Amino acid sequence: MTKVSVVGSISMDLVTSTKRVPQAGETVFGENFAMVPGGKGANQAVAFARLAPRDVNMIGAVGNDAFGETILKNFKENAVLFDDVGTVPQTTGIAQITLFDDDNRIIIIPGANNEVLPDYLENFWEKIKDSQLVVLQNEIPHETNLAVAKFCKENAIKVLYNPAPARKTDLEMIEFVDYITPNEHECKELFPNEFLEEILAKYANRLIVTLGSEGVIFHDGNEVQKIPAIKAKVVDTTGAGDTFNGAFAFGLTENLSIADSIQLAVVASHLSIHKFGAQGGIPSLAEVEDKLKELNLNFYKEKKGL
Repeated sequence: MTKVSVVGSISMDLVTSTKRVPQAGETVFGENFAMVPGGKGANQAVAFARLAPRDVNMIGAVGNDAFGETILKNFKENAVLFDDVGTVPQTTGIAQITLFDDDNRIIIIPGANNEVLPDYLENFWEKIKDSQLVVLQNEIPHETNLAVAKFCKENAIKVLYNPAPARKTDLEMIEFVDYITPNEHECKELFPNEFLEEILAKYANRLIVTLGSEGVIFHDGNEVQKIPAIKAKVVDTTGAGDTFNGAFAFGLTENLSIADSIQLAVVASHLSIHKFGAQGGIPSLAEVEDKLKELNLNFYKEKKGL
């Protein structure tokens, strides 16, 4: 059994760093440019694999182009199982990322990711059925996410759903998934005109809301719990949320509590923003363990009897 299957997006990130964002009709000089593998699904798979190599299976699609070849090579180098990543007659997905003022602005061009439709999964259902946990996000078609979530519900497979970027159909997913991990903006789009604490209580131990530099908040069935963020000197926040989700999934498959899984994920995402690129800063398990020890948080080693 594979611990985790990630059904989701794969892209090449085109990353520009700048000290100024141009106004309409304006041209400015940037600082740096790089092309690095990304996509929410791929990032989350790599984040899991850095903690548990060869325990995560990626299901998705790339195009028949040089970007696709580079991405498949990257999966191999990062110990992500990728036999279920197909090559389709479309361009590989692209994310145009601008880094400015310690934050990012992203434009996504789905490309091959739009080909990951329910029919595309015909040969993958048994792989999904053999998974301990399935991870979904919103950079593939909604009908695919819904089909996977319903299949998992019918087969008693837990689902972690990261509704990013937010879309109007997200509410259709909630009854079929076990964990929902929006950021604060996505949460407001999911539940407009509702108070956060009331929503958290309604979805106790299921709704985990990331608040950026403010940490993570959820309801444990008795009260709202907040796991604070760790102060950091930011290099690149791209992929921090994906690192959080991959590490949170790892904690769940290690049978950690929700609170401890969140704490582990907070540490992983904290470490990720110290380096460039969505995947460049994703930490190994040893790095996460060292940081937990530094913070005097020993729950993971205690759980593993180390």
